[in-house]
Formats: sequence, structure tokens, C-alpha cells
Amino acid sequence: MSAHDTTEPTRRDFLYIATGMAGVVGAGAVAWPFIDQMRPDASTRALASVEVDVSSLEPGMSLTAKWRGKPVFIRNRTPEEIEAAKAVPLADLKDPVARNANIASDAPATDADRSAGEGKENWIIMVGVCTHLGCVPLGQSGDFGGWFCPCHGSHYDTAGRIRKGPAPENLAVPAFEFISDTKIRIG
Repeated sequence: MSAHDTTEPTRRDFLYIATGMAGVVGAGAVAWPFIDQMRPDASTRALASVEVDVSSLEPGMSLTAKWRGKPVFIRNRTPEEIEAAKAVPLADLKDPVARNANIASDAPATDADRSAGEGKENWIIMVGVCTHLGCVPLGQSGDFGGWFCPCHGSHYDTAGRIRKGPAPENLAVPAFEFISDTKIRIG
């Protein structure tokens, strides 16, 4: 055979290619339902962010919103609650990390780093799930006037920081932003 000789494709070559393509299509058809079921459903995607109107919350009032299937505590704190949280030395905290998704991950758990930020220190927004076993704490309860999880006795202060009990971490602060003076977007 010389370099210029070419062979025509045979029927066998066609059958090999067709069988291989049918196998690829069949494998894809079998795998697709398993891959597709791993995607979040429409209700979960719809809750990726939620807007909450807080215009009716006077100082000392709270509301609970639902975001990604979890309760989110939104509280308009009183000046006394803010001062009580600011007065706590960081050395007294069980968890010294702010756990605020809006700032650096290693930020200290000061009241300012747990609140909504400069000019909005009165607002605290936290995922309302106890960091011990996932219970929902009760608001304005416990030894520190913040949140209390009656299931196992975890006490959080007015900034949502764990102060007493088995919970290992502060209540998480989700990513959020004020889109107006009376609306918060969570997520």
C-alpha cells in the first residue's frame, strides 16, 4: 500500500459509529433524571433572596421572616439593648468571631460587627437557628435579655452572641442590605 491509497468506509465502520452514538445517547438519557433531581426546586430558588418591610418595627420590636426555609430574626433594638451589648468585653464571649456574612470572616464579635452597620446599629438581623442542635430560640428571653433556646439551655445576648449553654457559636448573620430606610433584602 502506498501513502496515496485510501480506503472507503465500509458498512461495518458505519455500524460501529452508529452503535457508539446510540450508546452515548442512551447513557445520557439514563443519567439525566439523576442529574436533574440534584437541582434545587423552584420554591428554593425563589427564596434565594427575600425583601422584608420593617417600617412598622419600633425600637424594642422584632419580627421573624422566612429565608431559605429558616427563620430570620429582625430586631429594632432599644438604646439600652445596644449599650448592654457594647458593654460586654470580648474576653467574656464564648465565640469571639462575629459570624457576619457581610464582613470579613475573622472579624471580632463586637456589637458593631454583629449589627447592621454604621448608622443602623439598632438593627440586628440573624438566622434564628440555635448553633447547638438547630432549635429555634425564643426572643427577649434568657439570662442576657437576648434569645434563649429552651431545648438545651443556650443563652444569647442582645447581639445574638452565645454567652452560656452548649451552643458553640454565635447566631449567624446572613448576607443582607437595606434597599431603603424601611426595606431589607436578605440573601
